[in-house]
Amino acid sequence: MAFPTITPSSRSFEAGDWPVKTFQSQNGTEVRILYGSRRTGMKLELSYQNISDSVAELFLSHYNEVQGTYGTFTLPQTGAKTGWTGDSNAIDAASSGNVWRYSQAPSIQSVKPGVSSVSIKLVGVL
Repeated sequence: MAFPTITPSSRSFEAGDWPVKTFQSQNGTEVRILYGSRRTGMKLELSYQNISDSVAELFLSHYNEVQGTYGTFTLPQTGAKTGWTGDSNAIDAASSGNVWRYSQAPSIQSVKPGVSSVSIKLVGVL
């Protein structure tokens, strides 16, 4: 099962960084060493407001299929990135050679019978 192709109500993205280690000497001189050529640690938070319980269940099914925070996956071109008018690769882990994984279980809040809101938190990993 692929990640659900539902357009989120809102989205928050953090670009991550390249693996850098900073060393500081006693006199304050700083040396920085780059330990990789790919950016990692991107964060993507998706919010789906007032969707049907059956649609909310799709996120739980996907979470179970990838074995929670263990498995990795890619995002489809439609759905999570729909509504972003810039380059869709700019907010995707794949453009940096990464894949997504859940950073925590989906959070579901019941709004009224048959209607829920879902919050998804993802992190980009190599």
